[in-house]
Formats: sequence, C-alpha cells, structure tokens
Amino acid sequence: MSSHPTDFQGSVIDALREAIERQIPDSRAAVNGGGGHFSIEVTSPAFAGKSMLESQRMVYGAIAHLMKGEMAPVHAVDSLKTRTPIAPA
Repeated sequence: MSSHPTDFQGSVIDALREAIERQIPDSRAAVNGGGGHFSIEVTSPAFAGKSMLESQRMVYGAIAHLMKGEMAPVHAVDSLKTRTPIAPA
C-alpha cells in the first residue's frame, strides 16, 4: 500500500461505499484498497439497460467529491466493476 497525503479524517473505504450506496438506488458497493488507490465493485438494478460506460459514470459521479483537490483521499480507482443483480430462478 502506497502513501498518499490527505487531510481526510475517517475511513475512506467507508466514505466511498456510503457515497455510492446513497447516490445509486438499491446499490451494494464493495470497496478495497488504500493509499489513495481503490478497487470498487457495485451491484445495482439501476445499471439495467445502461452501457458499461454509463454505469461507471454513475459511480464516478457519486464519488467525485472524494477525488477533488490536491489532498483528495482518492487518488485513483484502479478497478471499477458494475453489475446488475442476478434475478432469482
């Protein structure tokens, strides 16, 4: 895990997950990483019928405030996966 200077207080992983789940309807977000670099996987029915790019833009829109400024807690999203839930059989 690399060092990334930030003045953010608290858990960046929790902040990312909460921002995504608050902005994207019925979503579940799994976030891993640290040192400014994170991997995110989001599952939501809101992604149904959307392209991969549209779905990823929704996620980036939800976390944009955590990526702004020189001391932002999120330097990079190294991996971003979006999925729709699997319907029960």
